[in-house]
Amino acid sequence: MQIIPVIDLLNGIVVHAKKGERHRYQAITSALTPSSEPLAIVAALLALHPFQQLYIADLNAIQKLGNTQDCTQSNNFDVIASIAQHYPNLTLWVDAGISNLTELDLWSQLNLSSQPDLSSQAGVKLILGSENFVSMEQYLAIYHVISEQTILSLDFMPTGYQGPQALLESTAYWPQAVIIMSLAHVGANQGVNLQLLTQTQAKAGDFNLYAAGGVRDIADLNTLKSLGIHGALIATAIHSKQLTQQQLTLLQQQ
Repeated sequence: MQIIPVIDLLNGIVVHAKKGERHRYQAITSALTPSSEPLAIVAALLALHPFQQLYIADLNAIQKLGNTQDCTQSNNFDVIASIAQHYPNLTLWVDAGISNLTELDLWSQLNLSSQPDLSSQAGVKLILGSENFVSMEQYLAIYHVISEQTILSLDFMPTGYQGPQALLESTAYWPQAVIIMSLAHVGANQGVNLQLLTQTQAKAGDFNLYAAGGVRDIADLNTLKSLGIHGALIATAIHSKQLTQQQLTLLQQQ
């Protein structure tokens, strides 16, 4: 099972995501490092375990922020590019709220700036989050350009699924990797949404499903593994040391 640590960026720092209440996110407090600076967080994560992937949510870009009056920035492109340059062997999964071809063109430049080792599979994979699309036509305009090079995130807000209904009901235009994002469970420390995962898995066939939101400990990960879930995106349980270095190592070896 793949374990993929998560960092949420807002105005250049790492914040603690909790229950999808983005307006309340504060700078992260981590047991791994006293810093909330992105490069320090990534260094601390890799000191804990040799993770191969890192999920990054650019909350400025996702929320279409950018206001000179309150000093918010429009995105964290430079920060993410810096992470890619400092860690060229780490594959970055980047959710930047891409909803049109102009945004796709901007974020596609990350792979050029990161200059990954050509002998590895590292680089940047852009995520298409269902919350960013109001229609299948809008989604397909992006999907047909990057197709299997992307990762789909099916986004479930506290109020329910957000995105084109056809994208949820049919797997015809899913890439191989699909994240089941349950924002109500993110940072809540209350366990994963097993009902949502099993419902999605029933129609997913050979797609690789990744659980996002709610993983507390090794028991949750073992449950996901027994269900055949391909991987899990985790933040809180790692930063609070509810998952140990030994547990992560053993899970990777199994």
